[in-house]
Amino acid sequence: MSRLNFGLGAISIVFALASVTIGTADLSWDDLASGLLRSGGAAEVIIWEIRMPRAVAAFLTGASLGLAGAGLQGLLRNPLADPGVLGVSAFASLGAVVALYFGIAALSWVSVPVLSIVFSGFAVGLLLLASGSKGDAVRTLLVGIGLSSAGGALIALALNLAPNPYSLADLMNWLLGSVSNRAWPDIFIVLPAMIAGLILMMLAGRGLRALSLGEETAESLGADPVRTRTLVILGSSLLTGASVAIAGAIGFVGIVAPHIVRPFVRSDPARLLIPSALLAGLMLMGADMVIRLLPFDRELRLGVAAALFGAPVFIWISAQLTRGRI
Repeated sequence: MSRLNFGLGAISIVFALASVTIGTADLSWDDLASGLLRSGGAAEVIIWEIRMPRAVAAFLTGASLGLAGAGLQGLLRNPLADPGVLGVSAFASLGAVVALYFGIAALSWVSVPVLSIVFSGFAVGLLLLASGSKGDAVRTLLVGIGLSSAGGALIALALNLAPNPYSLADLMNWLLGSVSNRAWPDIFIVLPAMIAGLILMMLAGRGLRALSLGEETAESLGADPVRTRTLVILGSSLLTGASVAIAGAIGFVGIVAPHIVRPFVRSDPARLLIPSALLAGLMLMGADMVIRLLPFDRELRLGVAAALFGAPVFIWISAQLTRGRI
């Protein structure tokens, strides 16, 4: 377990260093070395003020979604649970759209992450009510699809009623998902929510392990299902809302990463959390590097790239589930 986390963490560092070498401005090896060591000059600005914040934002966004996905899968006992699939990301995006559309974001810089977190918490709460005490997987998935559709429809309504083309373009660009032009202040705004979400999820780990045996068995082992549910609700809301606030709508990362990691942790929900976060962050950081290398006139949006990769994997996981192989 520790070797898995160490390996994923080491690869993430390598990817972050590789990320600073990719961009429109070519840097020599000497420039890279001097820039990383903060020796001054244009290389330092390019690396530390443009490329490194982008890499960190991609990693933190992916890690948050992977952690939220692993927590929701453990709580609902459903391998298809994911903030994007279950409509949590759609409602988090809706909260951000409300802040942007009604000009609330201009009043306070914290309005976008706060409303994203509040709306995502509302969606998670509805999902838990729908799942019932036994965690009905089919009913939860159906309600999640309904929430995703409702959130998407309300976002489309806001886009349709956008007061001018510039507002429409801004909303669309943000909703497609991207970490380009992100700076350190953008990361520092959402970092407290991400750290709080991480702590809550780790506190829920023991309860998630007990819940995997059933709610009655969990209670007999001394676990508190209500406490575990509360921790996961708050944690996934903070993580999803923070990721949407910094990168827009990114789908499928939260379901793919836990599924890949699960065989290595023997399907233990508690041990699944950290590796899923690391792998999801690594995947999104890698995807961001790939889209910068594609020979397009305009850079492909990160949310689009994640969906193009994640949708087929989601279909495959669904097929495996129906055949009883998961």
